Amino acid sequence: MSQLMKAAIFLDRDGTLNVEKGHLYRYEDWEWIPGAVEAISRINRMDFVAIVITNQAGVARGYYDEAAIQTLHSKVNCLLAQHGAKIDAFYYCPHHPQYGAMGNCSCRKPEPGLLLQAQADHGIDMKRSWFIGDKLSDIEAGFRAGTRPILVRTGYGEMQNALGAPGFHTESDVLSAVHFIERSEQQRLR
Repeated sequence: MSQLMKAAIFLDRDGTLNVEKGHLYRYEDWEWIPGAVEAISRINRMDFVAIVITNQAGVARGYYDEAAIQTLHSKVNCLLAQHGAKIDAFYYCPHHPQYGAMGNCSCRKPEPGLLLQAQADHGIDMKRSWFIGDKLSDIEAGFRAGTRPILVRTGYGEMQNALGAPGFHTESDVLSAVHFIERSEQQRLR
């Protein structure tokens, strides 16, 4: 059955795809990390499902609303379309443990709730899937959901790598991580 299921590359957003700016919600402030658009295009060509998993605590803090996040994601995908690329789905957690009505949730990374929701929505084989992010919470969520996580050293990644424990792979950025996945997939298929 797992051969019929799709594999995904889950991607953190801020610090992994775009430059970390703290509670980003306006398209005018969006700045791609070099190589991120090419990385997404390569994911699409490898026939992986490209899914963004992001914590957006700015909603719980009252900095912006969910409509602003959805508008930003729509504009990001319009820009990607100009390069023949796309994010298949965006999943976000609008909660924060200290703000808003919902203190504890199953969707805020390092909880795996958003990954498991994406798995159910898209028929994802988690054992063949990957999670690329710049925080240890991304790595933990990836492990807990059954994916193979990769920490990138962009965003908070360099600092997080210094705090990390053995047992996960690191790459310099999202494009390098996708190259690593390509090589891993070629070896797997031999």
